[in-house]
Amino acid sequence: MIHVTMNLKKAAIEGASDTPVLRLVALLERVASRHEPFALQGLVEDTGLPKPTLHRMLQQLEGAGLLRRESDGRRYGTGVRLRQLAENLLLNDTLHGARRAVLRQLVEEVGESCNLTALSGSDVIYLDRVETAAPLRFYLHPGSRVPVHCSASGKMFLAQMSPLQRKRLLAHAPLQAYTASTITVLSKLESEVAQVRRNGYALDNEEFLPGLVCLAVPVPALKGDTRSRANLCVALQAPAMRLSAETALKWLPVLRRAAVSFGRIDAERPKPAKAGSAARKAAPGAKALR
Repeated sequence: MIHVTMNLKKAAIEGASDTPVLRLVALLERVASRHEPFALQGLVEDTGLPKPTLHRMLQQLEGAGLLRRESDGRRYGTGVRLRQLAENLLLNDTLHGARRAVLRQLVEEVGESCNLTALSGSDVIYLDRVETAAPLRFYLHPGSRVPVHCSASGKMFLAQMSPLQRKRLLAHAPLQAYTASTITVLSKLESEVAQVRRNGYALDNEEFLPGLVCLAVPVPALKGDTRSRANLCVALQAPAMRLSAETALKWLPVLRRAAVSFGRIDAERPKPAKAGSAARKAAPGAKALR
């Protein structure tokens, strides 16, 4: 059974890709699906490919800036160039129009600015945003970045990570104080994150900008989605003088409905042919895994 599984994974990289470039892309897809850095030996065991072959491929990807080595020199993680590519794809996605329509409808209903966010390194990036027509508002354009530790979306993303993943991320993101309300003590942030996980929503109560309140919920993974955590959040922002953190919660059901709509849009994206289907043709005995 294990041998067949390895054959499948190996075929997914070797057999399902016709050129060296596509084999590198297939390897990059497998690497990008991991939530933690990986070592060469672990990838050898995961794919069943020869160690020299994988080492050569990893060197190529590292040289192109798509992967980078961790400080220990043994493990690899996603590189700056790959993250920039992912951000550009999200910002200029073909689903932009459909997502923006949901945001516009949400803003019309709640009367406040709303945005769609994703995690990018140790920051939260605004993929899209629709502003309220109210004269008093905070203007943050798509592509803006906010710190992960003092934003509602950021705390929502942190709540879905393992303690080890949070530790690694926050090691490179000092808990800088932006306002008197910013959480700058790691133990307090961990308590806040635990509360966010229990509630299923996160609040930024003037922690990033004075007078700004934000409520965020995750875009849920729908049936058939293999993601172990949400990679998008939808958030509502308003001046504190118009909407307190407590009264913002009345919009929680509306925000969650919008999040489900975003999830459906993502689910309707055409999916590439599964590598496993090609692998089943190349690997004898594959039926044993069905």
